[in-house]
Amino acid sequence: MRLILLGPPGAGKGTQAKILVDAYGIPQLSTGDILRAAIADKTPLGLEAKAIMDRGDLVSDTIVNGIVSERLDAEDCKPGFILDGFPRTIPQAQALDGMLADKGIALDAVIELTADADELVRRVIQRSKDSGRTDDNPEVIRKRLDVYKESTAPLVDFYSAQGLVKTVDGMAPVDEVTASIKSALGK
Repeated sequence: MRLILLGPPGAGKGTQAKILVDAYGIPQLSTGDILRAAIADKTPLGLEAKAIMDRGDLVSDTIVNGIVSERLDAEDCKPGFILDGFPRTIPQAQALDGMLADKGIALDAVIELTADADELVRRVIQRSKDSGRTDDNPEVIRKRLDVYKESTAPLVDFYSAQGLVKTVDGMAPVDEVTASIKSALGK
């Protein structure tokens, strides 16, 4: 099973990815987690990424594409994977299509989690209190939502044209969202 989870910040992509990892025994590839690990380790890339993320902007495609391509080659990705937070732009999606074609693999589905913007701000503020993430504050969240609408939301049309999109209401309780995803995947 090779999946992409799409949705605005706070829509539940990370939560659902963890549940699907357990259900299908495939790894979650979260560029956010990879970048946060680099930030915590204070690597040069991590420090650069932190400055970008703290402004609410996206890390460059060159950095992200390289990280993802290397990760897709890992042994644990052979049976499948869940991409969470990548791709975020049409150029990244095109690069991913090229990577997958070069590796001789294809996506099974793109799950779009939909959510209300005001509820997302509330959720992300709560996540910030729970996790201590410095990039989760109301101003940055609103900017990230704007960036999502402009740069990432067009991916729904991109992947719909390939017949891959399954839309799920991300505002439902977690277990209902999971059931809807599994139903959309025919599982």
